[in-house]
Amino acid sequence: MSDATRDEWMTVTAARMLWDRCVCFVGIGLPSAACNLARLTHAPGVVLIYESGTIGTRPDVLPLSIGDGELAETAAFVVPLPEVFSHYLQGGRVDVGFLGAAQVDRHGNLNSTVIGRYEQPGTRLPGAGGAPEIAAHAKQTFVMLKASPRSLVPQLDFRTTAGYLEGGGARKRSRASGGGPRAVITDYGVLTPHPQTDELQLSALFEEATIEEARAATGWPLALADKVDLIAAPTVAELASLRALHARTREAHSRPIAMPGGA
Repeated sequence: MSDATRDEWMTVTAARMLWDRCVCFVGIGLPSAACNLARLTHAPGVVLIYESGTIGTRPDVLPLSIGDGELAETAAFVVPLPEVFSHYLQGGRVDVGFLGAAQVDRHGNLNSTVIGRYEQPGTRLPGAGGAPEIAAHAKQTFVMLKASPRSLVPQLDFRTTAGYLEGGGARKRSRASGGGPRAVITDYGVLTPHPQTDELQLSALFEEATIEEARAATGWPLALADKVDLIAAPTVAELASLRALHARTREAHSRPIAMPGGA
């Protein structure tokens, strides 16, 4: 049995989905870790774009936010925010949009706005950011989140970002230019949309996870794809690269901030 944590399984699985020289619009958090792991291992030429306008960035540590100076300092170039969306995203130049969310429903729609009623939420979340536009225009979207019946839900508390809308071809009828969420990577395996209904179904399972576990962590009756693949454990090299990345990040973010004038 692998000594990898489920977060590491999830990050490695997501990283493997990227390919060399693909153009990827990256979200902060788990998506950022997965994309940078891909860059440090099998896809050194992956082009990472963050919402702050950094193109082809190659951070040595994971950014705290899209405004982290590490992204601009290591980018091939930095462009104005409107150009990121108009020229790259709406121009059809983004192969993958890699997003996180607080909730995902059975048709791949995302909530990152509120938990509970919008008028009186139990929890107010960071909000949409660029996710609606990324999900609308990227050639395909990958989503990462930890699975539970509260995060994989039959119906969202608030629809922040469109996936397949109500399913059954609704997204296609909406004329959204992007391909929609092609994979939801969880801490038990991977969900992909059914080709006719657009409902997310289990298509790949971690070697150490079970179908019963997957169903217990999903808020709707989880169907199985015609073939459920087994996802191989993270390799020694993948774990070493990921753990070194996290170690550098912890060390960098624990340093005291130097104030102007030596204060």
